[in-house]
Amino acid sequence: MGRKRSLDKIATSEYVSISELVELSGVRYSTIKYYTEENMISFEQEDTRLTRRYPRELALKRLEEIRVMKEEEGFTIKQIKEKLFP
Repeated sequence: MGRKRSLDKIATSEYVSISELVELSGVRYSTIKYYTEENMISFEQEDTRLTRRYPRELALKRLEEIRVMKEEEGFTIKQIKEKLFP
């Protein structure tokens, strides 16, 4: 019951952590970390020691866009980046 309530809370949060984004999206932590490092997903970070906070709605939308381009359209990461950032 506590987990369900917790998931409901993060599902409506404006910003989420990478771990919360993993729970919401079903995308692996390492994949989100890679996309972040490749500047494919935006985040906010007030200080180098603080947790990155992802804008929940935009991050989930971007993860779905990447998934579709990769899995359904067969694009490489390089091609996806070219499409996202022409």
